[in-house]
Formats: sequence, structure tokens, C-alpha cells
Amino acid sequence: MSVDYLNTITENASRLGMRIQESISEHTRDINLAQSNASYFDADDKTKNIRKQLDSSSDREKLDAMKRLIALISKGRNVSEYFAQVVKNVASQNLEIRKLVYIYVLRYAEQEPDLALLSINTFQKDLNDSNPFIRAMALRVLSGIRVPMVGNIVVLAIKKSAADFSPYVRKVAALAIPKCYELDESHLPSLIQTITTMLGDTSPLSIGSVAVAFEAVCPTRLDLIHQRYRRLCKLLVEVDEWGQIDLLNLLLRYTRTMLPRPIISSNGEEVDRDIEILLSSVEPLLQSRNPAVVLAVVRTFWYAGPPSAYGKIVRPLLRLLQFSKEVERVTLSYILVLARTEQALFAPHYVRFFLFSEDSRQIKAEKIKLLVYLINYENHQAIFRELIEYTEDANDEVVANCIQAIGKCAALVPESMQQCLAALTAMIKNNHDVVVSNAVLVLKHLVQTQLSQTSKIAGPSKSSINIIASLARKIDDIHHPQARACVIWLVGQYCSSDEATPGPAGLTEWAPDVLRKCAKGFALEDVLVKLQIITLAAKLLVLNPTDQTLILLNRYVFLLARYDSNYDVRDRARVLSSLLLGVAPSILASYDEIIPAEERGGVVLRNEQVKVVLFNGKANISVSDNTEHASNATIGSLGVITGKSALSDTVLPDWLEKGVESSLRDSPDDAPAAPVPSSMSSSAVKTKLGGPVILTPTIGSSSPASSSGNGRKWASNLDEFFNEAAQFEEGSSEEDDDGEEEEDEEEEGKGGTEEEEEEEEEEDGTENSDGSERDEEEQYPQTKEANEKGYQAFE
Repeated sequence: MSVDYLNTITENASRLGMRIQESISEHTRDINLAQSNASYFDADDKTKNIRKQLDSSSDREKLDAMKRLIALISKGRNVSEYFAQVVKNVASQNLEIRKLVYIYVLRYAEQEPDLALLSINTFQKDLNDSNPFIRAMALRVLSGIRVPMVGNIVVLAIKKSAADFSPYVRKVAALAIPKCYELDESHLPSLIQTITTMLGDTSPLSIGSVAVAFEAVCPTRLDLIHQRYRRLCKLLVEVDEWGQIDLLNLLLRYTRTMLPRPIISSNGEEVDRDIEILLSSVEPLLQSRNPAVVLAVVRTFWYAGPPSAYGKIVRPLLRLLQFSKEVERVTLSYILVLARTEQALFAPHYVRFFLFSEDSRQIKAEKIKLLVYLINYENHQAIFRELIEYTEDANDEVVANCIQAIGKCAALVPESMQQCLAALTAMIKNNHDVVVSNAVLVLKHLVQTQLSQTSKIAGPSKSSINIIASLARKIDDIHHPQARACVIWLVGQYCSSDEATPGPAGLTEWAPDVLRKCAKGFALEDVLVKLQIITLAAKLLVLNPTDQTLILLNRYVFLLARYDSNYDVRDRARVLSSLLLGVAPSILASYDEIIPAEERGGVVLRNEQVKVVLFNGKANISVSDNTEHASNATIGSLGVITGKSALSDTVLPDWLEKGVESSLRDSPDDAPAAPVPSSMSSSAVKTKLGGPVILTPTIGSSSPASSSGNGRKWASNLDEFFNEAAQFEEGSSEEDDDGEEEEDEEEEGKGGTEEEEEEEEEEDGTENSDGSERDEEEQYPQTKEANEKGYQAFE
């Protein structure tokens, strides 16, 4: 017994193990499949068996061979040698094998045109397959075989598939039209005719692809859209997401080409009815989950709608900022273009554009530009504080953009000028070279602007002069070439002083000291700085021509510039030395050795004339403005994102002064339902109404207010209504019998013929859109009993 019991336990244990193993293998089948698919990319040593597998009778081996071939194609390997064996399997009953065969044929059809033509018959047979997926796949392969001699076959296949009952097949047919046009442009008339037919398609699945084909083949034939414009607008909501984008671009181009521009006047806005249809149709798409659709709708509102409709696009654009960093980057570029023209749209939402530490460099730059556009008197304090905080960013480019933005804030909001000057002056004490250099550049522009404004009214401002003095004293700490050149220019331009100021006659005390420091390291300075040092020396000498120290400094600087390696520096020194001939002749002692004074010739200017040349010449105001990028770029183009115009950018057509006739867009689908004439017979009324006519039964109501025009009186309260309804139901059966007898008597007493009766029925009947008549029951699917009750109530 113990042995039998042990054998039973062992047998049950083995069965349980086998069952567990089967369960594990079943649950891990997907994992094994993924691992096996990944192994195809590492199976270079098994390519020798591919030819044998393709000729095998097993679908499993054929599928394995095709997967290996597609994997080798994805790795860039040339496997065209197997084309003959692959084409043999083009009619395989296995759908997976056929898919891979089609992919292979598309890849190598151009290299093996003769062998590809052998499979054309199979593809043509597949066009008649009962499976719409097979029909679509066959058409896709036919249009993808870039062999010119199959152009006629492809055209016929497209024309046939364009009338297919499956919208998916019609979609593939529309996408095949551009391929056929690229292969042979001589088929253009046939393709345009097919596109014209497909524009009348009512399926939302295929109409987006038709728009793609229209833009690729005949983008200028907007006359084909006339009668279909309103139907396409109403169909937009049901089209697939990417089809909505293409269809929106087509409708926008049609609107700006064929419709009149909205008229904006003091009395209001005058917008064409068809533009309103487009805007009302696309407005629900602002809530789309696809950011590209939302941006396409924004483009439509911006370029086709009146200014009163711009407010609808603000919230959807702000919503897109939360999608992803990539979508945020594109959305900010759109908002920059909009805010440049309509600042009031986004100014209340300026907080949404504050910088975050995790933002990328491009996003930070876009946000800084946008904050500059949105600044006004109400929000300039908050934006100004944010920009000051951003100057501590780790990225030098962001710091430079912020400092330049601070300078623009002072120009846009004059009330913040003193605050900006104080902030920039404090930045000069910073140890970071990028902060100091950019602060000097912006400060130079602001000081120059302020001095030019105040000098016209009450002379130079003391605060501005003090800022220049502080910059002059920190000249040794400023190492950026452009920043040093700006400081030296400011010192030379505003170095004159009144009598109360200590220092040489006519000069401030810090101006000659700046020249002394710069002359010491003249040979090591940048070319831009050297040019400003020479100019500073000439200006100081003109203001005080008798000071011997200045004369010696000028002689030293001009002598160094004479032998400088840069020709611009040598030319500047030669011009200024000749200009100063009438002010201080002794400065040109070194030049007299080469060119004697009696042989020099030319006009010698007086001191006052030299001052006009040096101080009232070029204003030298130059501030880089990075915010004015792609000002002419169109929303939706690549130039909006990159800041540079591209050849592929689409340009919208200009509005017409007067659009085409609105009647061209009328279609039978837009015609309203015809009203029921009062003289129509009762049977026609019953047919037109399409359902039972239930009227309130009235018996014995004497209220004059409730009496109708034909003498019939209506119930005055609810109880009376129910009582009359009950009496009406009791007498309905008797009326039916009497009515039938009366009808029989009327038919016997009629003297007309059957032809007259048929004519009356034709007058009362309705017609289909194709001209064929319909019966009452087919046209209006109400029950016969309800129609009879409604007719009796009407009588």
C-alpha cells in the first residue's frame, strides 16, 4: 500500500509540474516573442538560410525569413539579392507575411523594376479583395513602386479606390495621388478630376487626406472649393486630428483668397458670413488634446478673424504651456508674435511667463523677450524685480539677456528710469565679468539717452554725470573690450565741466586720469578700445589745448598708434593728428620729420570747428535688440521657431479688396426646407409634416380668448382638456366607420379617371435628391397608426 501511495504522489507531482510549466510558458509567451524579435537584429550569421526559408512551404519559416530581411534593411544592409524569392510570396495567404513582403517590395522596386512588374497582377487582384485592409495595402504598394511605366495602372487604381465604399481605402487613395503626380506629371488632369470627386466625400476619415492631395497637386485651384467650403467647415470637428491641420490650412488659404477682409471701423466690425461659419466651426477645436491642432486654430483666428475674436485664443495657448518642454518652446514663439502686435491679450497673464530653474536656455530666452513685450505701468515693478533676480543665473547668455531687458524696461516705462540706473550701477560692482560688461553696455545707452533728453531742457543731469564718474573710476576693473570702449567714449563725450568742478580748466578731474591709465597699456588693448583711446586724447586736448601734460600724453598715444599693427588704428591716428594741427601744432613733431609743414597743404580748422567735428559727430548709440527676430515670420512657419526665414516657409496670400460672389459657395445642401403652402391638400400636409399632428380636442369652450380663426374653440383648463380627450377617444371608433363609408361613396361619385388621380398623387408626393419619388412610409418612418390618428385630428 505504501508503495502504491508513493507512486500516486509521484505521478500527481509530475502532472502538477507539467501544468505549472505550461502555465509559465503561456504567460511568458509575449516576453519570449519580444526577445525573439530582438534576436533578428543580431542574426548576421544566419543569413545563409534565408533563401531556403523563403522557398519553404512552412509559413513560420517564411515569416522568420522576412523578419530577418526587414531587420537587415533597418540596419542599412543591402538585401536586394533575395528579391526574386520574396516576390514569390507576394500572394501568401498569411497576412503578416504579405505585410513584410510589401515593405520589402517598396524598398527595392526601383532597383529591380522588371521583377517588381511581375507582382503587379497580384496587387491588381488584391484591389478587388473583400478585406478593405488588403485593398488599401495593395494600393499603397502600387503607388509606392516608383517605376514610370506603371503610372497608368496606378491612376486607374486610384480612380477605382476613390469610389470604394470603405473610407479607409478612400483615404489611402487620396494619399496615393501625390505619389502618382511625382512619378508622372502628365496624369495631372485625371488626378485633378479624382480630387474634385473626393472633395465631395462625406467621410471625416478621408477628407483630411484629400486636403493633403489638393495641396500637393493643385494648390492654386481654389475654385474647386467654392460649393464645398461650408460643408468642409462643418465637417472639421469630425475629421481626425492631423487631417484637421491640413484642412484648416486649406480653408485659411481659401478664406484669404476668396473672401473679403473683415472691416474694422468706429461703428463696429463687419465680418463676412462665411468667415463667421469658419470661426464658429473651428472654435471647438481650441479644446483639442493635440497641441498642433490648437496652434492651427490659433493661426486661423489670427489671420482670418476680427480683433474681437483674438481673446478666444489666449486661454488655449496658456494651456499648452503645461504639455511638455517642446510644446512650450513652440507655444512661446507663437505668443511672441501675437504679443508684439496685441500686448493687451497676454499682459494680465505675465506671471505665467516667469522663469523656472528647470527651463532650458531657449525657453528662458523666449520668456525674457516676452516679459519685455508685456511690461507696462501696472506690472513693471514685478517684472523688474524678476529680471534682477535672473541676473544670478548660471547661464551667461541668460544673464546678458536679462540685463538688456532691464535697459528696455527703462525705455518702455520712463517712470522706472532711475530705478534701472540704480540697479545697473550696483551691477558694476559685481565680480562676474559678464554682469559688469553687459551692465556697462546698457548703462551707456541709458545715460546717453537721459543726457540727450535733459540737455535740451536744463543741461546735463547731475545723477548721470555721477554715474559716468563711477564708471571712470572702475575702468581698471572692466575687462570686456566693448564695455571698456563704452566707458572711454562716455568719458570723452561728457568730460567737460563748469568752473566749480575741480580739475584742469574745462575738464573734470577724472577724465585725464582715465587717459593716463589707458595710455599705459595701449599696446595690449583691443582694437576697439585703442580707437576710443585715440579719440579721448583728441577730445581732451581740444578742451584744454594749453595743458602740457595733455600734450605729452597725446604725443605718446599718437606715436604708439602710428606704429600699431592694425591699419584702422593707424588711419584714426593720422586723421585726428591732422585735425588737431590748428589746435596744438607741436603734437605733430614726429610727423614733421616725414612731411614738412610747408608741403602738407589742406585746410587748418580752428578750435571751435574741431569741437564740432569731435563732439557733435556720430551719436554712437548701438544696443543689440534680440527681441526683434523674425518680425515678418508667419505663424505656423519654421521662421517663427528658429528666428530665421526659411525657403520652406509658407506665405499666406493677401486679402482681396472684395471677395468673390457669395453665391458661388451656395450648394444644394445649404438650401433651407421648403415651407408648407396653405393651399396644399390634407394628404400632402400629412406627408410633409413627417409625423402625426396631434391637436387639442375642443368641445363646448366658449371663451373668446381661446377661439381660433376657423371658429374652433380650445379647452380653458386641464380638467376640461381631459374630459374632452375622453369623449374624443369614445367617438373615434364610430367616426372611423362613418369615414370609411363616406370615402366609398365619394369614390363612386367621382367622375375623374385614374390618370387624374395619379397626377394628384404626383403633385402631393416628394422627390429624392436624384429625382426618384418616395413613398410616404419610406420617407417618414412613422407608424401607420400614428399617421391615421394625426390625420383624423387634423380633419
